[in-house]
Amino acid sequence: MAQVPQRFFDALAVRTWCGLSLRALGRAREEIDAINVYPVADGDTGTNLYLTVESAVAAVEAVFAAHEVSTAAGAGAGAPGPGDAAGPSLAEAVQAMAHGALIGARGNSGTILAQLLRGMAQVLAARGEPAHTDGPGLRLALRHAADSARQAVAHPVEGTVLSVASAAADAADAAADDCGSVVRAAYEGARAALAATPGQLPVLERAGVVDAGGQGLVTVLAALVETLTGQAPGAAAVRVPHARAGHAERLAGGECAPQESGGEGPAFEVIYLLEAEDAAVERLRRRLDALGDSLVVVGGDGLWNVHVHVDDAGAAVEAGVEAGRPYRIRITHFGHGDVHTTGDGRPSQERAQRAVVAVVPGEGLAGLYTEAGATTVLARPGEPPASGELVQAVRRAHAREVVLLPNDAELRHTAAAAAEQARTEGIRVALIPTRSAVQGIAALAVHEPERRFDEDVVAMTSAAGATRYGEVTVAERQSWTTAGICQAGDVLGLIDGDVAVIGADVTATARTVLDRMLAAGGELVTLVLGDEAPEDVAEHLENHVREAYLAVDTVVYRGGRQGAPLLVGVE
Repeated sequence: MAQVPQRFFDALAVRTWCGLSLRALGRAREEIDAINVYPVADGDTGTNLYLTVESAVAAVEAVFAAHEVSTAAGAGAGAPGPGDAAGPSLAEAVQAMAHGALIGARGNSGTILAQLLRGMAQVLAARGEPAHTDGPGLRLALRHAADSARQAVAHPVEGTVLSVASAAADAADAAADDCGSVVRAAYEGARAALAATPGQLPVLERAGVVDAGGQGLVTVLAALVETLTGQAPGAAAVRVPHARAGHAERLAGGECAPQESGGEGPAFEVIYLLEAEDAAVERLRRRLDALGDSLVVVGGDGLWNVHVHVDDAGAAVEAGVEAGRPYRIRITHFGHGDVHTTGDGRPSQERAQRAVVAVVPGEGLAGLYTEAGATTVLARPGEPPASGELVQAVRRAHAREVVLLPNDAELRHTAAAAAEQARTEGIRVALIPTRSAVQGIAALAVHEPERRFDEDVVAMTSAAGATRYGEVTVAERQSWTTAGICQAGDVLGLIDGDVAVIGADVTATARTVLDRMLAAGGELVTLVLGDEAPEDVAEHLENHVREAYLAVDTVVYRGGRQGAPLLVGVE
């Protein structure tokens, strides 16, 4: 069914564009991952672009949700504020989109995409200027986006997403003034530039593929065409006619190095958000440029996203500390092949038959999972792991068969991408869709490496599925929930991912959540306490279960800095 066109580029068009881009990248993610050979053949460009846009979508939806809450509250008081019914302004929507992409940017291409969106937002939300909702406004935004992205890259290379963005802006300059004509021209210009990328970068020509980041941008521009015309372009992606099947996958497996120099590239990708002044960031650029390559620094107004490939990851982080306050630090090793190999490529030890890899939200649970024999990936609050980190953990497990426990519904695409990449390396991977660490605990409890792989996976999946999961957390802002409107600072009780209780006290809310979960029956309650949980909450809940549910046992773990004061599982 055709998309209803947005004739002007307003806040609703921004929301529609973001949603269509996310769906399109979700469909194209695996193909884009497969052709990712530059600057590093790590096979995650599609996933990184998807996660970057996913963060932008979340930010835009939050703005719309806040306006809905404000409108409802004003209507309830009989005095809605001016403009409430119209929803957010274009400036609010594009600024949210740009900010969400900035804080969620992943990888080289995701960071550049974040700067492209920021460049557009700077034009579309310019203060003192009329809203740029028409074709000429979009034309200006596309030009500024391409120019600002190129400026953010320390050493721009032709044949990459930068070339595609510039070509899109060039084509838009010659289009008619209506929005549809501008975005169609930009899309067609980008497609033509994408098809030309192999002739600009030898590594793409050898692999028989187009630039992966450029293909991602074409996908995003196709979504913009659909937003403003109501019709999706006939072909949102371009492949080189002589593409040789499997060549990109062999590159990703490490058969040849895709560095422009033709030699070995840096060992680590380092990404972090940075709070710093402009002058300090300029010094940081020079410092990081001397340490490595693929340097991209995007952002402004005191908040930056820093991306660089280096051999000394510690030095790259230290440079950020000197410049300001780095956080959400993410370090990924580019090691191709197994991490348990010696210099001559031979395994240093025999592979285990089976292993479990789990994402855990806190240091305490990481210790618990490790004691149970799992290889863990720590996901600190606000810092979900990238697919490359999960692939590295699978390699680190050094097993022929791996059971992957993401322990978070938001990690489903990331975990799926990691599992697919590991399978291309000859590892048999089963992904169990655990949505909480307590479901992972239940799955790990029945794990038996000695039985057949399929039987083990079925047993672990069954145990996880039979475990209801809850969470007690604190609201960060006013918003709609399935239990009503919450205010910042309210205590929220979630059951199976939905808000079921809004309260003022962690212990009282936790007790209500526990009662509702046990109303359907249960034999074992698992409580995982975060650092912010009240000291007496575990004792209170244990006593309550003992007195009210005679046949139910309780086990308590310390989760550490897990983001939520309390996780609850009922088996």
